[in-house]
Amino acid sequence: MTEVLAAHLSAEDQTVQSMPDASPTKWHRAHTTWFFETVILAALDGAYTPHDSRYAYLFNSYYDSLGTRHPRAQRGVLTRPTCAEVADYRAAIDERIIAFINGASAATWQKARPLIMLGLHHEQQHQELLLTDILHAFSCNPLLPTYRPAAAAPSAGSSPIRWIPFGEGIYDIGHADDGFAFDNEGPRHPVALRPYVLASRPVTNGEWLAFMEDGGYGDPHHWLSDGWATAQEQQWSAPLHWRAEGSAWKRYSFGGLSPIDSHAPVTNVSFYEADAYARWAGKRLPTEAEWEVAARTVPIEGNFLEAGVLEPRGATGDGLTQMFGDVWEWTQSAYAPYPGFRPYEGAVSEYNGKFMVNQLVLRGGSCLTPASHMRATYRNFFHPQTRWQIAGLRLADDV
Repeated sequence: MTEVLAAHLSAEDQTVQSMPDASPTKWHRAHTTWFFETVILAALDGAYTPHDSRYAYLFNSYYDSLGTRHPRAQRGVLTRPTCAEVADYRAAIDERIIAFINGASAATWQKARPLIMLGLHHEQQHQELLLTDILHAFSCNPLLPTYRPAAAAPSAGSSPIRWIPFGEGIYDIGHADDGFAFDNEGPRHPVALRPYVLASRPVTNGEWLAFMEDGGYGDPHHWLSDGWATAQEQQWSAPLHWRAEGSAWKRYSFGGLSPIDSHAPVTNVSFYEADAYARWAGKRLPTEAEWEVAARTVPIEGNFLEAGVLEPRGATGDGLTQMFGDVWEWTQSAYAPYPGFRPYEGAVSEYNGKFMVNQLVLRGGSCLTPASHMRATYRNFFHPQTRWQIAGLRLADDV
């Protein structure tokens, strides 16, 4: 899938880095391969020799225990290795990983299996980042390049919001079964919830437009202090990728510039914007515990990467809809360790735990998330000012 996504891009496309938080496509391809080479082959394969010893410096992301690394904000200057050399690197490490698996002893396999699973899910994370990063890069180009033609017409409609009630009680949240989960999803633990209601669907573009037309971006009473300062400093007046053309708004997406789909979930809004909208609407954002309790009886089905739409879509239906896929949903919960949290052992102990500060949790996945990557317990996290991700919101309220 990684190579399928990259195939739409030229070598020049794959090298560009539009901001420090984003990475070039070529870097994503090389880094995910470096992860398999370093975390599995270098650690567990006695016959391991580096494919290219320089790659350890170029493609390490944030693992301090694995040595020094190229500065994140300068990944766009890496015109070498070429895209073709990165493709060779990926093919070579794939071949060596398969040979390692086939030849592993039972004892070695016990160590390798969870790391290979982690590597696969790590690459799925980067598939989504590859897309959001190239969309941001293309949006900075005055030509507004098209990643590929639009795959779907505007949404036919969306259901009116209904308020789904949930009772007071002690609920267990967090990962508990034998399937894969990241370390930050556990341990399972009890939480106390008061009665609450959750909106049946995410907030739509049309509803967001009403917030804008009511002066939502210009009224500090709706905003947290840090959010208001950020919105003023960065001159926010609409979600990222929205562009005003006369009296109408259009949105830039993978298929180019097109009229706003009023029935589709709003996306590319920060936590600050989501929180301001909720206050304007007289509601609030859910906690991550409220979201997970509501989602655990909902099938993990929806508009994911494999659908090929690459855009949020409006939906109709009874009960909770679009809990999974379409847009990541901001919660009001700080990204913090669960009670009793323990990180992975070894180098991958740096995978999640050291980022548990100054970020907010998002839930549910998006139209760019691989379906097999999603769980009701999945905890995504970003800084509150982040806008380049496919993030929207679902309202909640106290009873």
